[in-house]
Amino acid sequence: MAAGTALVLVIAGCVNLGYYFQSVGGQWQLWSREQPIARLLDDPNIAPPLKQKLQAVVEIRDFASDELGLPDNGSYRYYADLERPFVVWNVFATPELSIKPIEWCFPVAGCVNYRGYFSKDAAEQFAAELRQKGYDVFVAGVPAYSTLGWLNDPVLNTFINHPVPEIARLLFHELAHQVVYVPGDTTFNESFAVAVEQEGLRRWFAERGTAAQSAEHERLQDKKKDFVALILKYRGLLEEIFASQKSPAEQRAAKAHALDALQDEYQQLKNSWGGFKGYDRWFAQRPGNAQLVSVATYTQLVPAFQRLLANERGDLEDFYAAVKNIGALGPEARLARLNIETRASLGP
Repeated sequence: MAAGTALVLVIAGCVNLGYYFQSVGGQWQLWSREQPIARLLDDPNIAPPLKQKLQAVVEIRDFASDELGLPDNGSYRYYADLERPFVVWNVFATPELSIKPIEWCFPVAGCVNYRGYFSKDAAEQFAAELRQKGYDVFVAGVPAYSTLGWLNDPVLNTFINHPVPEIARLLFHELAHQVVYVPGDTTFNESFAVAVEQEGLRRWFAERGTAAQSAEHERLQDKKKDFVALILKYRGLLEEIFASQKSPAEQRAAKAHALDALQDEYQQLKNSWGGFKGYDRWFAQRPGNAQLVSVATYTQLVPAFQRLLANERGDLEDFYAAVKNIGALGPEARLARLNIETRASLGP
């Protein structure tokens, strides 16, 4: 989830030459390792477990275009083994006493509230520079990425071993970015893609999934909803603290108290799950502003998009057209339109 995918800005521009070269080098590594999935499926030397997953990818990819109206192109028709656990590491940052994320701007992709690196060391180095300047920083490894259809994005070893429903979720999400992308509005883009992935999974389970897969996915989704609600609760609390008339020292103390309470409440939530440890890695380092903001980026407007889909009676083609129309509005009008949908989805 949060920070679960990345938009790679290789062809969008660069912040400086060093960043540009690492982006080009990382993309070149992907190209050099890509192999057509169709060829791998015919290769007798490929291990059976990998073949099974690649065959599942073919079926998911066809379903995405045939049933969800997602682009039918070369994306996710190739496979690359990068021999590392993540494809990109995203760096999120906020001021010490703010939940407003720092943005980095690019000519095509617009402004986004994270900066992606193909190298973990490079991401950590940039994060250290930001910390020295007083920013609250979070570095997250992500398994999948999108070039918005400019390039044919491959299936990667970083997620091929995930459960089949999770692979489907990732592919639906990334392909959704190729349908609608509004430069400079990360929350709009990610929330739309999450809404598409959720609807896509619902339809995929109905037609292709097993009862066991569906039940397990529902259990995990319930936990994810609990997790997101917890994070948004404390994001809102921090927002109140930073908007208060307290002195900076008092705000720091209140922030520390809130983050301690977040850790305690997570342990309570974990106990209610029967000890499920799926989010332990997220809490392995003490969460801060930037880490909480990374979750909100992917979820804040999802209810609005779900309401839009319901308004279009579940017709995805009409839904995509409606989202494109909203995306063409100015930032304030776009947010106002989505806020109306969010309030309607919550009911009286």
